[in-house]
Amino acid sequence: MAQRKDARGRAFVSRTLSQAVEDLPDPPATTSFALIAKLAGGQQDNPTIKTVLALCRALGDVPPAYLLPHPGYDDLAALEAFEDPLARRVLALLSDLPESEVHQVAAQLEQRRKALGLPSVPDGVPGAGKPKRARRRRTETEAAQYAADALEGL
Repeated sequence: MAQRKDARGRAFVSRTLSQAVEDLPDPPATTSFALIAKLAGGQQDNPTIKTVLALCRALGDVPPAYLLPHPGYDDLAALEAFEDPLARRVLALLSDLPESEVHQVAAQLEQRRKALGLPSVPDGVPGAGKPKRARRRRTETEAAQYAADALEGL
């Protein structure tokens, strides 16, 4: 959520993402901010397909794989490129080549992008080297409000 921006240009939080899902045409009935917070925190691990697709639409039509908890799926640009059938074909063509050949093809593609004036593609997964920030504990009042809001969502 933190990597995507809402309509005001701020990073999504559970409440703003919940509101964005509610604003969609035909939103799922059970997408409260408490559910989104549980999904993001890993306490809820089995959302419906309709919920996942609604979250993807609300986050700016990200691919569903972007929501999976795996560092290999954090590269949104690569996931969006993978949705293109031609990009998948190129990847399939590269799959059995020796590593030296793959590096050579990658270097040629980088040169071609530069010649066309396209931006370079960053190496690695964004945020892979960043340590995670410790979660802030809720105050007693915040915890009570969170519990009340969660009960309302039931």
